[in-house]
Parts: sequence; structure tokens; C-alpha cells
Amino acid sequence: MKKVFLILLSLLSFSCSTKETAEEIPPTVSGDQVTLTDVQIKNSGIESSVLGNLDIAHKITLTGQVDVPPQAMASVSAPSGGYVRVSRFMPGNYVKKGQVLAQLENPELVELQQDYLLYKSNLQYAQQDYLRQKELNENKASSDKVTQKSLNEAQNQNILLKSTAQKLAAVGINPLTLSPNNIRRTFAVTAPISGYISSVNVNIGQFVSPVEKMFDIVNTEDLHLALKVFEKDLSRISAGQKVFAFTNQDPEKKYEARVFLIGKDFAPDHSVLVHCHFVVEATALIPGTFMNAEVEADPEVGTVIPDDAVVTWEEKQYVFEEVKPKVFRMFQVEIGNAENGCTQLLNINDKSRKFVTKGAYQLLMALKNVED
Repeated sequence: MKKVFLILLSLLSFSCSTKETAEEIPPTVSGDQVTLTDVQIKNSGIESSVLGNLDIAHKITLTGQVDVPPQAMASVSAPSGGYVRVSRFMPGNYVKKGQVLAQLENPELVELQQDYLLYKSNLQYAQQDYLRQKELNENKASSDKVTQKSLNEAQNQNILLKSTAQKLAAVGINPLTLSPNNIRRTFAVTAPISGYISSVNVNIGQFVSPVEKMFDIVNTEDLHLALKVFEKDLSRISAGQKVFAFTNQDPEKKYEARVFLIGKDFAPDHSVLVHCHFVVEATALIPGTFMNAEVEADPEVGTVIPDDAVVTWEEKQYVFEEVKPKVFRMFQVEIGNAENGCTQLLNINDKSRKFVTKGAYQLLMALKNVED
């Protein structure tokens, strides 16, 4: 029994030794070709296949930020000076066009309304006086000079009335409904556009003048992407091109956009602004958000291979061709466009040849280690 156990132990040791020796056999290298065993191919995860064609474009990487057109931004000031009595909103609140943002009080507004009512009364008297003088003049009972003076007075009162009416309208008071019974000393500041309040620069009791900015409003319904394009890439940009933008905080979330306007002037850094519309409304973005973007340029159909299948050796690019089972040859290639994890090969059009699509780096190391 002891002899049988020793024989089995010896056989097991020989089997393990033989297996380890087989696995440690180095790859066979001949020039730019390397031959592997089945075990080495499996352990290296090497896969090969016939290459196909894809519509692939050159990617231009750009930077920029979320922007809004001028008509989607508004700085709100008071049409007249006054003390802030009511301020209704905070940054982030949404307001509609015409909605009251604040109430201001100005005692001089009372005087303005008084002047309007007086001019209105004076105009009525001046018009009636002119009609009387005109009738007297026709009957030779009044001179031309008196008649002309009464006409001039009526015209002056009309000018004063119309100009004062415009001042009242600017502060939101309808002169047509104004009467001695509804004179007031407060007026409202309203939103000129719909959008979100981005800044508030007033507080209760503060005196504001017409030159001071009270609120900023941004309409985010027309967000677009403003990208900086340098001269070397400008010729590849055209209206309608696809753009995929993403933030540094969430690079996996892509926002698709289309180029719609290309600037015509160079900035001091020799870049041109290119404006892009988002395909789907990007309500989560805020104006001023920094974004990276990739633009698809010069699309064409070509033979492609996974990016990882292209290796660099001595500043040149190579792929590995499976010339026969278990035999791989390093083959120099010319690189074209790259997109979505694929690289275009410009000097390969044969659809019958098989190339390594996974494990190319391991094959390069097999050649490099032998050469070292």
C-alpha cells in the first residue's frame, strides 16, 4: 500500500511539473511575427475578426459655456426715482412678463399728476377761447394777432399735456383714467420679460434712481451653447453639425446640440464663438455653466477597428494581423478619424483579412520583451 501511494505521488508531481513547463514556454518571435500557444492566447484575452465599415467622423474637442441671447436677459430699473416700499422676489423666483416686482414711492409723482390735470383743464379752456376768437375774427370783431395768440396757447397746452401723459405712462399710470380722486404717490416696477430672477439689488426703504439696476431677469427657455473655436479648427465647423456637450461634474451625461451660428470676428486669443442650439431643452443647466464639447467633423465611411487594438511603437501606429491560426504579424497603419471608441484605418480595405481586436498590447509586449 505504501508503494502504491509513492507511485501516485510521483505521477502527480510529474504531471504538475509538465503543465507548469508548458505554460512557461515563451512566445515564438520571428521578425515582426509572434506565435502563441492556445493557453497564451486564452490568458492574454486575444480576439481577432474581420474588420467592418462605419460612418465615422473626426472629433474636435472644444470648451465653452451655457449662454442666452440678449433678448432673453433683462436688467430692470425704475423709470423714475423713488423709495422702495415693497420688493416681492428673491433670486431664483420665476416671474411673468408684466408682473409687479416692486412698489416705489415718490412725492414728486403727485406733482406730475397734478400738472397733467391742470394742463388738461387749461387745454379745454384754450381750445374754447381759440374757437371764440376765430369766430370773432371771421366777423371782423377780433384781430388776427389775438386769434393767432389763442391758437398758439391751445397748441402749447396740448404739448404739455401729451408730454406729461408720456411721463405718467412710463411709471404705469394711465392718464386716460386719471382724475383728482385717484391721484397716488406710488408706482409699480414690472418685469419686462418672463424668466427667473438672477439678482436683486434693492431692499425696503432704499432710494433708487433711474440709473440703478434693481433686478436681473434671465429667460432660460432659449438656452444655447457658446463654444470657442480656434482658427485651426474653424474650417471644419459648419451650420447643422452635431455637438455633444458635457460638464466636468457629470461627463457621462451628454447634451446633444446643433451648430446654428458661427461668429465672424476673432477674439484676442484668436478664437471665434460658435453658437449651438440644444436638441432637447436643457432646463437643468444654468447660464454661465462651463461645458466641454465634441463636434463631429468630416464624416466618412471607412474601415474601423477598436481604439485599444491600435498600439504605438517608436512613434508609429500598428495593428496585429492574424496571418494564420496562432500567428500574429505587427502591421503599420495610417490613422484617420476616431469616434465612439473606434479608429479609422486608411490603408486597409481588404475585408478577408483578420485583425486582432482585443489583446494587441499583450502582443506588442511579447515582441518588446524578446527584443529587450
